[in-house]
Amino acid sequence: MALISLEDLEGLDDEQLDDDITDNPEPMGEEDRDRLLAHWQAVASTHQVSVPPDMTGPIQEMTRNSQQREPLTFAPISRHEKMGEVLYEERVYPAGHWACVSQGEELYEQSISMAFMKLMRFICKENSAGRYLGMTVPVISNIHVKKDGTFEKDVQTSFFLPIEFQTTPPQPCDPDITIIYREPIRVVARTFLGTTTEETVARQISLLWEILGVTDDLQRDDYVVAVYENPGVPRRRNEIWFIRRTL
Repeated sequence: MALISLEDLEGLDDEQLDDDITDNPEPMGEEDRDRLLAHWQAVASTHQVSVPPDMTGPIQEMTRNSQQREPLTFAPISRHEKMGEVLYEERVYPAGHWACVSQGEELYEQSISMAFMKLMRFICKENSAGRYLGMTVPVISNIHVKKDGTFEKDVQTSFFLPIEFQTTPPQPCDPDITIIYREPIRVVARTFLGTTTEETVARQISLLWEILGVTDDLQRDDYVVAVYENPGVPRRRNEIWFIRRTL
């Protein structure tokens, strides 16, 4: 099977693939499965990551259920605008159980891609419940910035378990995945569009510090990147989160 090129992706994004598949109630044929896997492989290659053929099942399952993503609720605190542009928002996210994977690849984008593939398998039946769990957004990655301004290699990528499973979380089959209970978190969030690489994330961190100015109320070494859309969406919605030291 030949992989589609990056040029082909300009006319073929995740939304188009999702529409083709979710609108068709019939079981996916071999041609559609190959087309979907090829798309994900092409997108992953831009992050220098390989998508193995055994990811076909999880990719197909999540694509079919892409319209049923459960948004993570939050309590809005404040919203700051300038000349009609939202500079940042402040929110409190609830306590709850998260499925987490720590990955330490050479590049930040490799770490989050590898971790998300593990989470996809967990979501798609590789769990003690033996069923598709459902997806919540955003998927978040916790990063630590070293004194020299570079990122620590180990990045923790997580998603909030759907409400149905918060009381009794299913356990992962993969020992690399852990279910963690986290206390509420208060964040300052700013939206940005496009890819999430170490370069683009570092730029967003710097930009938000310029907007906020010097303050001791926010953590300065630990940040969160929140991703709301699939990697193949060219101008996907992301956020950078600064963490308040107290609620």
